[in-house]
Amino acid sequence: MKRLFPDYTYGPGPRQNCWWDQTNSAPDWPTHKGDLNVDVAIVGGGFTGLSAALHLAEAGVKVAVLEAATPGWGASGRNGGFCCLGGSKLSHGSLVRGFGAEAAQSYEQAEEDAVQLVADLLEQHQIDADTHSKGETQLAHSVRAMEKLRRNAEASGVLHGSGDLQRLGLGVSFHGAYTNPVGFALNPRKYLFGLAGAARARGVQVFQKSPVETIRKTQVGFDIESGSGHIRATNVLICTNGYSSEDMPPWLSGRYMPTQSTVLVTRPLTDAELQAQGWTSEQMCYDTRNLLHYFRLMPDRRFLFGMRGGLQSSPRAEAAIRRTMRRDFQAMFPEWKDVDVTHMWSGMVCLSRKLTPYVGPVPNQPGMFAAFAYHGNGVAMGTYCGRALARLVLDQQTELPAPIAQPPGRFPLGFWRRALMPPAYAAMAIADRLSL
Repeated sequence: MKRLFPDYTYGPGPRQNCWWDQTNSAPDWPTHKGDLNVDVAIVGGGFTGLSAALHLAEAGVKVAVLEAATPGWGASGRNGGFCCLGGSKLSHGSLVRGFGAEAAQSYEQAEEDAVQLVADLLEQHQIDADTHSKGETQLAHSVRAMEKLRRNAEASGVLHGSGDLQRLGLGVSFHGAYTNPVGFALNPRKYLFGLAGAARARGVQVFQKSPVETIRKTQVGFDIESGSGHIRATNVLICTNGYSSEDMPPWLSGRYMPTQSTVLVTRPLTDAELQAQGWTSEQMCYDTRNLLHYFRLMPDRRFLFGMRGGLQSSPRAEAAIRRTMRRDFQAMFPEWKDVDVTHMWSGMVCLSRKLTPYVGPVPNQPGMFAAFAYHGNGVAMGTYCGRALARLVLDQQTELPAPIAQPPGRFPLGFWRRALMPPAYAAMAIADRLSL
């Protein structure tokens, strides 16, 4: 594999001490060995790959999922658990300018449909994923940010003045908020393993520790070499997102930008501690900064707090971003500055140059499709894009809006494109300070 970050990024270091690992046991997936013939081989066992597998299996398709690591190892097993609107980094105005008003509306409907799809799958397959929160609330970190929330508020949501926040159990340090009614929070690991269980019950073969080493096009499909076996498949789906490789397939090279996100979880908070900070709501929230923070009180009274991670990856860099996150947490929630942070970890999210997801064919590889670039909102959008991949294989109508169906261009600088991120982050940090 040819990946952008150092080997440390793809090892146990950033993931160590992930809270979700303590909440349920991993399923016992076998390792692929020997020869296997399937209709569809899926590279990647996260939300996208398992959603695609489940929807294909329901149509009677023979499917194998190849996960390079262990169940839940990637972003799907270590994210913040926000099932919400998102998937793009473009505003409504930018979507309209780039794709037209009709396509922008279609894309925004797709975001809502993605959230509903997760809700439907949870209900249909009786997956208990500790769901909570009624929609999602964006909290204004400055007076200017609150003015912007007022200007952009939609009739379907609710604006909250600063005086409302304490009554709502959302603290007192923000300048107001806006709640969108769409979305909910969940335990991503429980959801992921629920998807896997539903897929396996319908005949999907799911393998762990089976990294794909080569994919070769043949006259009738694809020959795939895993770590210790060989698979022949008519179709291949690439579902690796932020953990993609530049050569798997080569078309991906330069078309995705992995970047880091870091999360902490506290010990369970007492009623007195919650009252002291004025935070008693289970509403999932994020702030209005460009380099945003996201946070929520979970049903077990632990508090989850996340933020965009560092731009370097090494033991030293990981220690630094964890110090920064602890500092930001203490600044935003000062009454909890002495509360034990029991778990902290990092993972990779994925951007595209067009700042919207992509689902579609891989050019010059008939029968190969890819989905990636959820911009930190992969619970809902990854599930939605996995279903879209299944529909592509089945030659069904995908109903994909143009912002998703349009292939992304390559980032400048090729393999060295990570150099674009420090100036971009610096500009966003300056904008955050100017908005105060």
